[in-house]
Amino acid sequence: MNCPWVWITFCVTCSTMVYGGKVLVLPVDGSHWVNMKVIIEELFSRGHQVTVLRSFNSWYIKETSAFYTSVTLNTESGFDEDLITTFVTQLLEIQREGKSAWTRFKLEMEQSKKACEIHEKTCRMLEQLFEDKDLIKSLQDANYDLFLTDPAIPGGVLLAHYLRLPLVFNVRWTSQGEGHFSIAPSPLSYVPMTGTELSDKMSFLERVLNIAIFGFTEYQIAQYIFPSYDALIKKYLGPDADFLSLFQAADLWLMRVDFVFEFPRPTMPNVVYMGGFQCRPAKPLPQHLEDFVQSSGEHGVVIMSLGTLIGELPPDLADEIAAAFAKLPQKVIWRHKGDRPATLGNNTLLVDWMPQNDLLGHPKIKLFVAHGGTNGVQEAIYHGVPILGLPLIFDQRDNLFRIEVRGAGKIVNFFTLNEDIFYQGIQEVLNEPSYRMNMQRLSRLHRDQPMKPLDSALFWIEFVMRHKGAAHLRTESYRLPWYSYHSVDVMLLLVGVVLIILGAFAALIRCLCCKLCLRTKGKCD
Repeated sequence: MNCPWVWITFCVTCSTMVYGGKVLVLPVDGSHWVNMKVIIEELFSRGHQVTVLRSFNSWYIKETSAFYTSVTLNTESGFDEDLITTFVTQLLEIQREGKSAWTRFKLEMEQSKKACEIHEKTCRMLEQLFEDKDLIKSLQDANYDLFLTDPAIPGGVLLAHYLRLPLVFNVRWTSQGEGHFSIAPSPLSYVPMTGTELSDKMSFLERVLNIAIFGFTEYQIAQYIFPSYDALIKKYLGPDADFLSLFQAADLWLMRVDFVFEFPRPTMPNVVYMGGFQCRPAKPLPQHLEDFVQSSGEHGVVIMSLGTLIGELPPDLADEIAAAFAKLPQKVIWRHKGDRPATLGNNTLLVDWMPQNDLLGHPKIKLFVAHGGTNGVQEAIYHGVPILGLPLIFDQRDNLFRIEVRGAGKIVNFFTLNEDIFYQGIQEVLNEPSYRMNMQRLSRLHRDQPMKPLDSALFWIEFVMRHKGAAHLRTESYRLPWYSYHSVDVMLLLVGVVLIILGAFAALIRCLCCKLCLRTKGKCD
């Protein structure tokens, strides 16, 4: 009796599977590679062939791997280790000068200058790549089914269009800023700009600030980013192509957030949310870490990590942090590079690397001291561990602000930090139950989904492969000029029609009045 249904189920399942698809990947190095690698490994486990394009001076992206075949380009990366670590050090030094309008101006100018340098390197890399006819021909002859890239650096966007491949983004940031602003309607009345530390509930003055920062950001994009690629796009992609439309024409946006973390906002059919896709149930810790964690007894453990970009802290700040940790009854595991702090207590273990996800999932972890990178914040949400935030650069303060307004963490100003301020911040988050309760509520919301975020991401990647794109999910708004998108031409026409009608009515009234006056004058005569 059940055989027909089994057969139908088997046929439907087989019809939706992709066998041995070929995926070309141009990733962004550093912490961005950490989460791209998760997707690549999952693609490999499902039988797909993955080829990764990397520069000869790649930082995290290894030339040999069991999960992908690499093609090493004889060009410099625009996102190499030396450039980024030097840049981060400069940003930290500027911010330590104090909180003022001048400091903020210097910070913005330094970031704009470095962005120009990165884009110049990316343009040189792309030009050399497009001119390497043998490499381009080999990529074309490989008959890839899909191009996967991180649009924080636009090299993959341009190359995908040049090769005419279906394009999927692993995205939170594009080279123009937060990804939603490139693809979805973004009403500034309740969608805060990155860097404003505003929520979706803004006062009038906050909305003024939000719009002002939006205008300044658009100016920076037009001044420093678009011109870098104009000539390259016209030369290799044709006169009708423009920088922003190349992004908007992507088939699928795999967004590395969800609305447990992000403020609610308009979205689009080809945006798939996979926040926390890299998070997994905790694995057993290495024995030396497990022994250290168990030695904490009832007090538990605090862990601290400042991510992949922060090599080492200034010695005076490291000493202040170590002294605060030394006062705690908890044990501390601190991912720290550089010299051993002079004030380090016996309760603190320094490590070069830690299994962060596995530690956060351990029942004895009470607090996560973090810089606010997206990956770390998502892992803390997944495991329900409250955060004491030390934001340093880029989007970190905004990420932690989203946690703070939900009552699941607290931000401490890193650049006015001292032992007492840091110690009081730790005590508040450890001893006030609401922080842990609120984070565990976020964890429950995040986990309560019909499909795991990684499975959802892989389904949609394979969907694009099966159907050679997903144009039916993409609006045609990116083909419209700005005046058509905002219906300025329609409004001008309607205003013109109304003015013509009013003008004709006024002329008619004037004519009637004139005739009436002439008739009245004739009677008087």
